[in-house]
Amino acid sequence: MTYIDAAAAPLRKNGQIKLHGPEAFAGMRKAGQLVARCLDMLVPEVQPGVPTERINQLVFEFAMDHGAYPATLMYRGYNKSTCTSINHVVCHGIPNDKPLREGDIVNIDVTLILDGWHGDSSRMYGVGEIPRRAERLIEVTFESMNRGIAVIRPGATTGDIGAAIEAFVEGQNMSVVRDFCGHGLGRLFHDEPNIVHVGRRGEGVVLRPGMLFTVEPMINLGRPHVKVLSDGWTAVTRDRSLSAQFEHTVGVTETGVEVFTYSPQNLDKPPLISGRA
Repeated sequence: MTYIDAAAAPLRKNGQIKLHGPEAFAGMRKAGQLVARCLDMLVPEVQPGVPTERINQLVFEFAMDHGAYPATLMYRGYNKSTCTSINHVVCHGIPNDKPLREGDIVNIDVTLILDGWHGDSSRMYGVGEIPRRAERLIEVTFESMNRGIAVIRPGATTGDIGAAIEAFVEGQNMSVVRDFCGHGLGRLFHDEPNIVHVGRRGEGVVLRPGMLFTVEPMINLGRPHVKVLSDGWTAVTRDRSLSAQFEHTVGVTETGVEVFTYSPQNLDKPPLISGRA
Protein backbone atom coordinates (compact mmCIF):
# COMPACT_ATOMS: atom_id res chain seq x y z
CA MET A 1 0.00 0.00 0.00
CA THR A 2 1.37 3.40 -0.99
CA TYR A 3 0.43 6.93 0.06
CA ILE A 4 -0.30 9.99 -2.08
CA ASP A 5 -0.99 13.66 -1.44
CA ALA A 6 -4.76 13.92 -1.83
CA ALA A 7 -4.40 17.21 -3.73
CA ALA A 8 -2.49 15.37 -6.45
CA ALA A 9 -4.58 12.20 -6.44
CA PRO A 10 -7.25 11.32 -9.00
CA LEU A 11 -10.84 11.53 -7.79
CA ARG A 12 -11.27 7.78 -7.80
CA LYS A 13 -10.17 4.75 -5.84
CA ASN A 14 -6.75 3.82 -7.21
CA GLY A 15 -5.20 1.57 -4.57
CA GLN A 16 -3.31 4.41 -2.89
CA ILE A 17 -4.04 5.99 0.49
CA LYS A 18 -4.78 9.69 0.19
CA LEU A 19 -3.19 12.02 2.75
CA HIS A 20 -5.33 15.11 3.27
CA GLY A 21 -4.44 18.62 4.43
CA PRO A 22 -6.13 21.29 6.57
CA GLU A 23 -8.74 22.20 3.93
CA ALA A 24 -9.97 18.62 3.85
CA PHE A 25 -10.14 18.41 7.63
CA ALA A 26 -12.22 21.61 7.68
CA GLY A 27 -14.60 20.18 5.10
CA MET A 28 -14.87 16.90 6.95
CA ARG A 29 -15.68 18.69 10.22
CA LYS A 30 -18.62 20.42 8.55
CA ALA A 31 -19.89 17.27 6.84
CA GLY A 32 -19.38 15.18 9.97
CA GLN A 33 -21.22 17.60 12.19
CA LEU A 34 -24.11 17.82 9.74
CA VAL A 35 -24.50 14.04 9.85
CA ALA A 36 -24.34 14.08 13.65
CA ARG A 37 -27.07 16.72 13.76
CA CYS A 38 -29.18 14.62 11.40
CA LEU A 39 -28.85 11.57 13.67
CA ASP A 40 -29.67 13.76 16.69
CA MET A 41 -32.80 14.98 14.89
CA LEU A 42 -34.01 11.38 14.59
CA VAL A 43 -33.90 10.61 18.33
CA PRO A 44 -37.51 11.61 19.12
CA GLU A 45 -38.73 10.07 15.85
CA VAL A 46 -37.69 6.47 16.60
CA GLN A 47 -40.79 5.16 18.33
CA PRO A 48 -43.12 2.14 18.14
CA GLY A 49 -45.40 2.37 15.12
CA VAL A 50 -43.07 4.56 13.05
CA PRO A 51 -42.14 2.98 9.70
CA THR A 52 -38.50 3.13 8.69
CA GLU A 53 -39.60 4.77 5.43
CA ARG A 54 -40.57 7.77 7.58
CA ILE A 55 -37.00 7.89 8.92
CA ASN A 56 -35.69 7.70 5.36
CA GLN A 57 -37.87 10.65 4.33
CA LEU A 58 -36.73 12.71 7.30
CA VAL A 59 -33.08 12.12 6.38
CA PHE A 60 -33.73 13.17 2.78
CA GLU A 61 -35.56 16.32 3.86
CA PHE A 62 -32.82 17.20 6.36
CA ALA A 63 -30.17 16.86 3.66
CA MET A 64 -32.10 19.02 1.21
CA ASP A 65 -32.75 21.67 3.85
CA HIS A 66 -29.02 21.93 4.59
CA GLY A 67 -27.57 21.99 1.10
CA ALA A 68 -26.37 18.40 1.27
CA TYR A 69 -27.12 15.15 -0.55
CA PRO A 70 -27.52 11.61 0.86
CA ALA A 71 -24.58 9.59 -0.47
CA THR A 72 -26.52 6.32 -0.48
CA LEU A 73 -29.33 7.63 -2.70
CA MET A 74 -28.89 5.81 -6.06
CA TYR A 75 -25.45 4.58 -5.00
CA ARG A 76 -24.94 1.39 -7.02
CA GLY A 77 -28.69 1.18 -7.45
CA TYR A 78 -29.62 1.66 -3.78
CA ASN A 79 -32.67 3.95 -3.79
CA LYS A 80 -32.89 5.16 -0.19
CA SER A 81 -31.29 8.04 1.72
CA THR A 82 -30.30 5.93 4.73
CA CYS A 83 -29.93 2.36 5.95
CA THR A 84 -32.10 1.11 8.82
CA SER A 85 -30.92 -2.23 10.26
CA ILE A 86 -33.30 -3.78 12.80
CA ASN A 87 -32.54 -6.49 15.39
CA HIS A 88 -30.72 -9.33 13.55
CA VAL A 89 -30.00 -7.18 10.49
CA VAL A 90 -26.26 -6.49 10.55
CA CYS A 91 -26.14 -3.65 8.01
CA HIS A 92 -27.66 -2.18 4.84
CA GLY A 93 -31.26 -2.68 5.94
CA ILE A 94 -33.60 -1.01 3.45
CA PRO A 95 -36.25 1.38 4.83
CA ASN A 96 -39.84 0.30 4.17
CA ASP A 97 -43.41 0.73 5.39
CA LYS A 98 -43.20 -1.86 8.18
CA PRO A 99 -43.59 -0.12 11.57
CA LEU A 100 -41.00 -0.37 14.31
CA ARG A 101 -42.10 -2.39 17.33
CA GLU A 102 -41.61 -1.96 21.06
CA GLY A 103 -38.33 -3.63 22.05
CA ASP A 104 -36.67 -3.37 18.61
CA ILE A 105 -33.16 -2.05 18.25
CA VAL A 106 -32.23 -0.26 15.05
CA ASN A 107 -29.02 1.06 13.56
CA ILE A 108 -29.49 4.16 11.42
CA ASP A 109 -26.60 4.83 9.05
CA VAL A 110 -26.38 8.22 7.34
CA THR A 111 -23.80 9.59 4.93
CA LEU A 112 -24.23 13.15 3.71
CA ILE A 113 -22.22 14.90 1.02
CA LEU A 114 -21.63 18.55 1.90
CA ASP A 115 -19.51 20.75 -0.39
CA GLY A 116 -18.06 17.57 -1.88
CA TRP A 117 -17.05 15.98 1.44
CA HIS A 118 -18.59 12.81 2.88
CA GLY A 119 -19.65 12.68 6.53
CA ASP A 120 -20.49 9.10 7.54
CA SER A 121 -21.86 7.94 10.89
CA SER A 122 -24.29 5.45 12.38
CA ARG A 123 -25.64 4.79 15.81
CA MET A 124 -28.07 2.55 17.65
CA TYR A 125 -31.59 3.51 18.72
CA GLY A 126 -33.87 1.60 21.06
CA VAL A 127 -37.57 1.47 20.25
CA GLY A 128 -39.31 2.02 23.57
CA GLU A 129 -38.13 -0.32 26.33
CA ILE A 130 -35.60 -2.83 25.05
CA PRO A 131 -34.40 -6.12 26.61
CA ARG A 132 -31.32 -6.03 28.83
CA ARG A 133 -29.42 -8.34 26.45
CA ALA A 134 -29.96 -5.78 23.70
CA GLU A 135 -28.79 -2.98 25.99
CA ARG A 136 -25.66 -4.95 26.82
CA LEU A 137 -24.92 -5.61 23.16
CA ILE A 138 -25.25 -1.91 22.40
CA GLU A 139 -22.98 -0.96 25.30
CA VAL A 140 -20.30 -3.42 24.19
CA THR A 141 -20.51 -2.28 20.57
CA PHE A 142 -20.16 1.38 21.53
CA GLU A 143 -17.20 0.64 23.81
CA SER A 144 -15.52 -1.46 21.14
CA MET A 145 -15.69 1.40 18.65
CA ASN A 146 -14.19 3.76 21.21
CA ARG A 147 -11.38 1.33 21.98
CA GLY A 148 -10.56 1.10 18.31
CA ILE A 149 -10.52 4.88 17.93
CA ALA A 150 -8.38 5.29 21.07
CA VAL A 151 -5.37 3.54 19.51
CA ILE A 152 -5.32 5.73 16.39
CA ARG A 153 -2.19 7.85 16.08
CA PRO A 154 0.69 8.24 13.60
CA GLY A 155 2.81 5.08 13.56
CA ALA A 156 0.02 2.81 14.77
CA THR A 157 -1.48 0.31 12.33
CA THR A 158 -4.89 -0.75 11.14
CA GLY A 159 -4.19 -4.05 12.88
CA ASP A 160 -3.97 -2.19 16.19
CA ILE A 161 -7.54 -0.92 15.65
CA GLY A 162 -8.86 -4.38 14.88
CA ALA A 163 -6.98 -6.01 17.75
CA ALA A 164 -8.36 -3.53 20.28
CA ILE A 165 -11.92 -4.16 19.12
CA GLU A 166 -11.62 -7.93 18.80
CA ALA A 167 -10.01 -8.49 22.20
CA PHE A 168 -12.64 -6.47 24.02
CA VAL A 169 -15.65 -7.94 22.23
CA GLU A 170 -14.58 -11.56 22.51
CA GLY A 171 -13.88 -10.97 26.19
CA GLN A 172 -17.59 -10.16 26.51
CA ASN A 173 -18.57 -13.45 24.80
CA MET A 174 -19.79 -11.66 21.70
CA SER A 175 -18.42 -11.76 18.15
CA VAL A 176 -17.09 -9.30 15.58
CA VAL A 177 -18.47 -9.45 12.04
CA ARG A 178 -15.69 -10.12 9.53
CA ASP A 179 -17.62 -9.65 6.29
CA PHE A 180 -17.84 -5.84 6.46
CA CYS A 181 -15.30 -3.21 7.45
CA GLY A 182 -14.59 0.49 7.79
CA HIS A 183 -13.19 2.40 4.85
CA GLY A 184 -11.33 5.45 3.72
CA LEU A 185 -13.41 8.40 2.57
CA GLY A 186 -13.24 12.12 1.85
CA ARG A 187 -14.35 13.30 -1.56
CA LEU A 188 -15.05 9.64 -2.32
CA PHE A 189 -17.65 7.60 -0.42
CA HIS A 190 -15.44 4.50 -0.22
CA ASP A 191 -11.67 4.66 -0.57
CA GLU A 192 -8.48 3.12 0.80
CA PRO A 193 -7.71 1.80 3.35
CA ASN A 194 -10.09 -0.89 4.58
CA ILE A 195 -10.43 -0.83 8.37
CA VAL A 196 -11.02 -4.42 9.48
CA HIS A 197 -12.38 -4.76 13.01
CA VAL A 198 -10.29 -7.77 13.93
CA GLY A 199 -6.53 -8.05 13.67
CA ARG A 200 -3.11 -8.31 15.22
CA ARG A 201 -1.19 -5.46 16.77
CA GLY A 202 1.55 -4.09 14.56
CA GLU A 203 0.13 -5.59 11.38
CA GLY A 204 -1.73 -3.95 8.52
CA VAL A 205 -1.39 -0.44 7.11
CA VAL A 206 0.70 2.09 9.04
CA LEU A 207 -1.33 5.16 9.98
CA ARG A 208 -0.06 8.56 8.85
CA PRO A 209 -1.31 12.12 9.44
CA GLY A 210 -3.93 13.13 6.89
CA MET A 211 -5.63 9.75 6.59
CA LEU A 212 -9.44 9.83 6.72
CA PHE A 213 -11.54 6.74 7.41
CA THR A 214 -14.43 5.23 9.35
CA VAL A 215 -14.37 2.94 12.38
CA GLU A 216 -17.65 1.02 12.39
CA PRO A 217 -17.62 -2.35 14.17
CA MET A 218 -20.62 -4.64 13.79
CA ILE A 219 -21.02 -6.88 16.82
CA ASN A 220 -23.26 -9.95 17.18
CA LEU A 221 -24.65 -11.53 20.33
CA GLY A 222 -24.14 -14.89 18.68
CA ARG A 223 -21.72 -16.09 16.04
CA PRO A 224 -20.06 -13.71 13.57
CA HIS A 225 -21.41 -15.28 10.38
CA VAL A 226 -23.73 -13.28 8.13
CA LYS A 227 -25.61 -13.72 4.87
CA VAL A 228 -26.93 -11.23 2.34
CA LEU A 229 -30.60 -11.55 1.40
CA SER A 230 -31.97 -11.75 -2.12
CA ASP A 231 -32.38 -7.96 -2.36
CA GLY A 232 -28.60 -7.81 -2.69
CA TRP A 233 -28.19 -5.39 0.23
CA THR A 234 -29.66 -6.58 3.53
CA ALA A 235 -27.10 -8.52 5.61
CA VAL A 236 -28.39 -10.59 8.53
CA THR A 237 -26.89 -12.84 11.17
CA ARG A 238 -27.02 -16.48 10.10
CA ASP A 239 -28.07 -17.58 13.59
CA ARG A 240 -30.63 -14.72 13.84
CA SER A 241 -28.88 -13.33 16.92
CA LEU A 242 -29.08 -9.60 17.58
CA SER A 243 -26.50 -7.36 15.93
CA ALA A 244 -25.43 -3.77 16.66
CA GLN A 245 -23.14 -1.17 15.11
CA PHE A 246 -21.71 2.25 15.83
CA GLU A 247 -19.71 4.33 13.37
CA HIS A 248 -17.61 7.48 13.46
CA THR A 249 -15.61 9.23 10.76
CA VAL A 250 -12.11 10.12 11.93
CA GLY A 251 -8.92 11.75 10.72
CA VAL A 252 -5.36 10.95 11.77
CA THR A 253 -3.65 14.09 13.10
CA GLU A 254 0.00 14.83 13.88
CA THR A 255 -0.57 13.83 17.51
CA GLY A 256 -3.51 11.41 17.46
CA VAL A 257 -7.02 11.36 16.06
CA GLU A 258 -9.89 13.76 15.42
CA VAL A 259 -13.46 12.44 15.45
CA PHE A 260 -15.65 14.44 13.06
CA THR A 261 -19.06 12.94 13.88
CA TYR A 262 -19.56 13.40 17.63
CA SER A 263 -23.12 14.39 18.56
CA PRO A 264 -23.39 18.11 19.42
CA GLN A 265 -26.16 17.17 21.88
CA ASN A 266 -24.29 14.21 23.35
CA LEU A 267 -26.96 11.81 22.05
CA ASP A 268 -24.64 9.34 20.31
CA LYS A 269 -23.90 6.98 23.18
CA PRO A 270 -25.68 4.61 25.57
CA PRO A 271 -27.94 4.73 27.49
CA LEU A 272 -30.33 5.16 24.59
CA ILE A 273 -33.03 7.80 24.84
CA SER A 274 -34.93 7.22 21.58
CA GLY A 275 -38.49 8.45 21.52
CA ARG A 276 -37.84 11.28 23.95
CA ALA A 277 -36.98 14.84 22.96
